[in-house]
Amino acid sequence: MRFVLLFAVLQMMAIQLTAQSGLAGFVNDTDTGEPIVGALVSLEGTDWKTLTDVEGYFKMSELSNGNHVVVVELIGYYSNRLELELTGKERRIKVQLTRDPLVDGFVVKDPNRLSEVMVSLSEIKTVGLSPAVVEATAASASTPVTHRNVNAEEIKRLNNGQDLPYLLRFTPSVVVTSDAGNGIGYTGLRIRGSDATRINVTINGVPLNDSESQGVFWVDLPDFASSTDDIQIQRGIGTSTHGAGAFGGTVKMNTLATQTQSYATVSNTYGSFNTWKNSVSVGTGLIDNHYNIEARLSQIMSDGYIDRATADLKSYFVSGSAYFLNTTIRLVAFGGKERTYQSWYGTPESRLENDTEGMLNHAINNGYSESQLNNLLNAGRTYNFYEYENEVDDYSQDHYQVHILQLLPRGFSVNLAGHYTYGRGYYEQFKEDDSYATYGMLPLVVGGEAIGSTDVIRRRWLENDFYGGTWAVNWNKGPFRSVLGGAYNVYDGDHFGELVWMDIANQAEPGDLYYLSNGRKTDFNVFGKTTCKLTDKLSAYVDLQVRKVTYETRGLDSDRRFIDVADSLLFFNPKVGINYQLSYHDRVYVSFAQGHREPTRGDYIDIAVGQKPKPESMTDIELGYQRSTSKYSVGMNLFYMDYSDQLVLTGELNDVGTPLRQNVDRSFRRGLEIDFGWNIMERLNWSANVTLSQNQIKEFNETLYDYTNGYDIIKNGYT
Repeated sequence: MRFVLLFAVLQMMAIQLTAQSGLAGFVNDTDTGEPIVGALVSLEGTDWKTLTDVEGYFKMSELSNGNHVVVVELIGYYSNRLELELTGKERRIKVQLTRDPLVDGFVVKDPNRLSEVMVSLSEIKTVGLSPAVVEATAASASTPVTHRNVNAEEIKRLNNGQDLPYLLRFTPSVVVTSDAGNGIGYTGLRIRGSDATRINVTINGVPLNDSESQGVFWVDLPDFASSTDDIQIQRGIGTSTHGAGAFGGTVKMNTLATQTQSYATVSNTYGSFNTWKNSVSVGTGLIDNHYNIEARLSQIMSDGYIDRATADLKSYFVSGSAYFLNTTIRLVAFGGKERTYQSWYGTPESRLENDTEGMLNHAINNGYSESQLNNLLNAGRTYNFYEYENEVDDYSQDHYQVHILQLLPRGFSVNLAGHYTYGRGYYEQFKEDDSYATYGMLPLVVGGEAIGSTDVIRRRWLENDFYGGTWAVNWNKGPFRSVLGGAYNVYDGDHFGELVWMDIANQAEPGDLYYLSNGRKTDFNVFGKTTCKLTDKLSAYVDLQVRKVTYETRGLDSDRRFIDVADSLLFFNPKVGINYQLSYHDRVYVSFAQGHREPTRGDYIDIAVGQKPKPESMTDIELGYQRSTSKYSVGMNLFYMDYSDQLVLTGELNDVGTPLRQNVDRSFRRGLEIDFGWNIMERLNWSANVTLSQNQIKEFNETLYDYTNGYDIIKNGYT
């Protein structure tokens, strides 16, 4: 009897599953073949409606089987109606729209035609509305650039409160790290072996990388994934972008989609290491078909995997939008405050392997105190070097953006954006028996005896402003899809050190500063890129960028050295490529690109006296193949990235013990990337990727410091 009941239940489940179908596809321009963004796709006689994304792609699921009429429409095009049958599986279609001669570049010439092409935005129930502020530097489906798009559905599925790098860890050639061991707090991202300083990150086209260090501190934007609509990862140099030069890759995040229906969401999550995530999100939906407001507040708290590696992260996001026939205006404000216990120092291999003799040697070599040695011997795998209760990083960052899209006649549109970011914060340190000379003080003489050091608590501060604007003029006409754009950004930041407490004060007062310097950087770029459809299957891509960077910094650095840097660099970054559409499902592409990067602040101020770091340059050659069907997808990509003057660590230290990066003449990274995805059934899919790479410096001079018998400097040359 139980077997019969189970069989009956399975049969009903099977009937229920087969009674539903899926529909997906692409919408393209009949003349140019380019994807159409924001086209409305609906099933006639139902409430099912959705919009195409930046790739012209749409998807509907859980549709009833049977005959349906699919309607595709957009202002400026004739609508297209297709009759089709759904039979229990996902069906994929391709739809082409033809431009309406009575609607020139979205400006309606004949008012009587408006009712036929205007779509009521409030009817769109299944997806968010893109305001068509399409990021001008993003790659499209036919751009010969190696890229991967992560859509809102994927982001939502992976978003458990960890930093954004952990949401991207399943994409090709990406490696992520976490100081605290659980993806919350300080996390890192590498693409093709390149660190964060060589990965360009933008939010709505606005640079996120710190102007001086060129890295990205994801901890400053906790739970930002909850406000992110889609992400594009370009590997290699990619398309022209704003901000730091992209060598390993580019990460482009977009928050500019709008939910057309009102909503309120409360999310509370608890997990390992006493991790809590609490988030509240609300949205008005479209008000009077023109206006929208959305907001989010989040807090994430965790003890971390590493000892004492706690995190207390708070963030907010607010946006307001106004939509009109030819104009879209979007105001966005977001930010975060983080307070994390430091766990930057790492764990010695001897501690991981429980090698007591090795730990003792490690403690001797690093001059550990008795307390530090006991901590090392007794901590276990979760060892954290830091013990002071307030050894924390405390930083806040607020971002403000305004985005304007204006549609113009004859296929033109203009994107304008202005932005301002305010960052401030410190990390606090306890220094045992630290020399007075470190803080510019002479030894303290008490009773005829000179005291040269004392215990100190200090804070190292950053306070900076980053502001500027971006612009782009888009033109889509006939076989051409062109963009002329650029940006001008200014960074102004102070670095200063504060004395919080000294065991023996030596006339110092709490709050005294022991160093102060200012850095100022301007970044101007202009680019033009064009995709030209040469035949029905073949298109060519040209992308040219000129970028000028100036950097100045003066004052005392954290080692109390006087610094005086002034440098101006001019770069030309060309990119060309060809895309060939073998079939509806298959394409191959080849591209050639050159890029340049300026040195970081550390490269300028830490280099040996009398030397100056040179900018890096790279030539990137890519050859790729992609196949995508409703059942599976596969991609293969060969890359060769040839560097000139790459800045690398050689083991050399400067006069205060800071590791130096030196230019090496020639180096390269080359490899093969393969990724695969399989839609096993409607709600079950499997994906995998692998990267095989070879990375070499052609001539390398290593410096080692040997303290075994006094002090010896060893130089090793490698080829």
